[in-house]
Amino acid sequence: MLLDHTIETKAVRVRQKPLPAERLSRAIQAMAGPHAQILAMREIPWASITFAGARHTILLRFEGWEACDDADHFVAELPDHGFTLPGMLVADACVSKVEQVLLPTPRMDVEVEILLLEDK
Repeated sequence: MLLDHTIETKAVRVRQKPLPAERLSRAIQAMAGPHAQILAMREIPWASITFAGARHTILLRFEGWEACDDADHFVAELPDHGFTLPGMLVADACVSKVEQVLLPTPRMDVEVEILLLEDK
């Protein structure tokens, strides 16, 4: 005689911390404003004798007059912005490239480089 066994399984949700790149991406998006779109993000590991982290290159697009105003503000504020990323330290933040097109609609592409270090 075969026994009828019912096996009950429960899924366990494990809450994982967002990766540093994800936290940085959210912070950049919040700073750049609702009209900015992150087109690309690249991460290259970086280390010195005392610190470890990564250099992030982020390409943002701002389309429309209002968005281009946001881009001007973003470019001016980025180098001195006080990022709040728990467990991380922004050691350097700079605008490495800006491309602007006026016709047929205004558009700015802004590339930034950010050195993000582990703060232990």
